[in-house]
Amino acid sequence: MLALWGYRNESAASPTAKFFYRNISAENAAFWALDTGAELIGELYVFWDLPDKDFADGYHTAYLCAFRVKKEYRGRGLGTRLMERVLEELKAKGYRRATIGVAGDEVLNIKLYRRLGFTEKVKDCFFDPCGVDENMQPLYDDKGWYLLSKEL
Repeated sequence: MLALWGYRNESAASPTAKFFYRNISAENAAFWALDTGAELIGELYVFWDLPDKDFADGYHTAYLCAFRVKKEYRGRGLGTRLMERVLEELKAKGYRRATIGVAGDEVLNIKLYRRLGFTEKVKDCFFDPCGVDENMQPLYDDKGWYLLSKEL
């Protein structure tokens, strides 16, 4: 994961990359990828448990984040297939709900998430539980964003 984000090792990584890496290493997060065989073209992370239980509670609710597909591969259904596969896996593990964050101006993401069933707004957010500063504290976002959920 660190290499995919452009870091040689954990000590060279940004605080957020360290947070992801440490949670994956501790089996509190998982990483799914889309690739062509030659390059990574998409990714999606799942956190099983976070301090704010509205995001992920370790039992029934998991948080999806850092969902990306390279621009030149969008519009082909690849992101939808990745998301559907991850949601199937969550359900198979016994999770009953998935959450995902989105900014109000991310019109295409909102449309995609609604189509995938993320229709319930859980709350407005100003802190990113997976984006952290050098003290490993959640980053503040003055613009804010929404936490959406989907029953599995």
